[in-house]
Amino acid sequence: METRELRYFVAVAEELHFGRAAQRLGIAQPPLSRAIGQLERRLGTTLFERNSRGVTLTVPGAVLLEQGLAALDAVEAAERRTRRAADAATGRPGLVLATKAGASIELLAKLLDAYAAEPDAVTIDVQLCGPGQQEPMLRDGRADVALLHRPFDSTAGFDTEDLHSERQVVVLPAGHPLATRDHVHLADITGLPGLPMPRWPGPDGSYRDGPGPQVRDHTQLLQMIALGRACAVMPESSRTHLRDEHATVEVLDAPTVTTVIAWPPHSRSQAVAALVRTATRL
Repeated sequence: METRELRYFVAVAEELHFGRAAQRLGIAQPPLSRAIGQLERRLGTTLFERNSRGVTLTVPGAVLLEQGLAALDAVEAAERRTRRAADAATGRPGLVLATKAGASIELLAKLLDAYAAEPDAVTIDVQLCGPGQQEPMLRDGRADVALLHRPFDSTAGFDTEDLHSERQVVVLPAGHPLATRDHVHLADITGLPGLPMPRWPGPDGSYRDGPGPQVRDHTQLLQMIALGRACAVMPESSRTHLRDEHATVEVLDAPTVTTVIAWPPHSRSQAVAALVRTATRL
C-alpha cells in the first residue's frame, strides 16, 4: 500500500462520507472512490459498506483504520527525525524535550543547567505540554526525549531511566477546612462539595462530561483553585511553586509519581545519550 492510499482511506473512514472526505483531501470525489475501490480489490476485502443510509466501516476496515493511523504516524515520525538528523549533520544540532507544564520544574531546571555545562551540549527546545501530551509527541517524532510521569503516562515502547519518585498532595484554596489537616485520603476529596476535580481536554480536544471546570494549562488550574472552584491532586514538588492563595495536604493513598526520562529505543543521537547521562547522574 502507498501512503497516499492510506491517507485517502483514513479520510473516508473518519468522515464516513466520500464527499466530505474528498473535500478534506482537496480532490474530486470520483478519483477518491476509484482509489478506495482499487485498495479493496488489492486487499481482497470490503472496507466500507455503502447503502442508502450512508457509509459504515466493515470489521476489516476498522482493523485497517487502526493500523493505518499507526503507519501514517510512523511515516511522519520518520520524516521529522530524519530532518532533525539532517540539521545536526549540517551544523544545526538541537534536541526537542517535551514535558508537562508545571511538573518537575526544579528537576528540569537542574537538568538543563547541568547539561548546558557539558562540552558538547546542543540547544534544547523545551516544549511545555498539557497533561498526557508528552507521550504522543515522543511517539510521533515531534520530540527527541521527554519527561514522563508514571503511572499517568505510558512508557511502553520507550527506553527509560527513573529519575525521581514522590508522594502526592491535594492543592486546595487557602482557608479551606481541610487545609488544617496533616493528611487526607482520596475518599476525603472525591466529590468534595464546591471543589470538583478539573477536566482536561482529551486527545481530540474535547472535554468529558462532569462538574469540574474546564482547564487547558497549569496557570488556569491554579487560578481556579485560588478562586475556590476546584481542587487537584499533584506531586508534592508542586508545593514550592504555589502562591499564598493555595494550601496543600498530603494524600496518603494517592499513587506515588515517578518522573522518568524517556527516548525512542532506535535513537542513535549522541545528544540524547548525553542528556540521559546527565539526568541519571543528577
